Amino acid sequence: MPSATTAPVLVTGGAGFIGSHLVDRLLAEGNRVVVVDDLSTGHRDNLAAATAAHPDALVFEQVDICSPELTDVVARHQPSVIFHLAAQMSVAVSVDDPVADAVTNVVGTVRVLAAAGLHGVAKVVFTSSGGAIYGEVPREQLPLTEEHGGPGLSPYGAAKRAGEEYVRTFATLHGFAWSAVAPANVYGPRQDPAGEGGVIARFTQRMLDGEPCVINGDGSQTRDFVYVADVVDAFVRAWSEGDGERFNAGTGRATSVNDLFDALAAATGHDGPAEHGPARLGDVMHNVISPAKAARQLGWEPRTSLADGLATTVAWARGEHDGTLV
Repeated sequence: MPSATTAPVLVTGGAGFIGSHLVDRLLAEGNRVVVVDDLSTGHRDNLAAATAAHPDALVFEQVDICSPELTDVVARHQPSVIFHLAAQMSVAVSVDDPVADAVTNVVGTVRVLAAAGLHGVAKVVFTSSGGAIYGEVPREQLPLTEEHGGPGLSPYGAAKRAGEEYVRTFATLHGFAWSAVAPANVYGPRQDPAGEGGVIARFTQRMLDGEPCVINGDGSQTRDFVYVADVVDAFVRAWSEGDGERFNAGTGRATSVNDLFDALAAATGHDGPAEHGPARLGDVMHNVISPAKAARQLGWEPRTSLADGLATTVAWARGEHDGTLV
């Protein structure tokens, strides 16, 4: 992992769930950080602790990545690296409004890359998807490696794959380095239970509020749940290693939604049964990704067990944890 640089580090989506934890980690390691976020889904509260602890090292720019103003921000701050996390994150929204999804996830990414090329950014670390880009495969082919070719099942997945192609193209045009991190289903403190907050965030909040939880489909679908601090570690390692490669950031272990419900019910003391609704269009049935390549090339591995991660997440949701992980 790189030592702190004299030039700042820029994080798009840095007021969001994963982005704010990445900001915490970068600041703790002595970097100056510029956060770009339009606050459409991110929250300034996620940066409150970082702002208090590092008032002279953190700059916040409320800017939409699709806006021409982004280029001015990059020109003004001259970052050495851009971690591009800003995105439209919902598979369901991408199915309902694929044009809006493409504007943020494709056009916004192109705007970031163009600014990086124009102003001499040394590296871009792109956020791909460990689930949506790979599509559906037979369970015997799991866990998926980075070589799996898809096809995806949602416009969100298509946009993320397109984003990777644009990263490769702009890197070739302008000579900057790049890596892509493809997280599995990320969870942990600060994840917003509203909207596309992730099943763990949604179920945790509803259980603590004594409300029923609705499982999409029969609950036998499986996912690879990875803790946010582990994913942040993958991003930081990808800063200085793995140029020109995509790296899965997952555990390689499958957990069914039914089993997840039972684990969260035990952790929260929830005693109500799960309800079931229709399966969501665009969702894969089974998704587990292999972390083997990240282990080989980045020296990365997931360190947080699901039980420990859920315990911390529930404690945060109860107000018993401040959400800071570094």
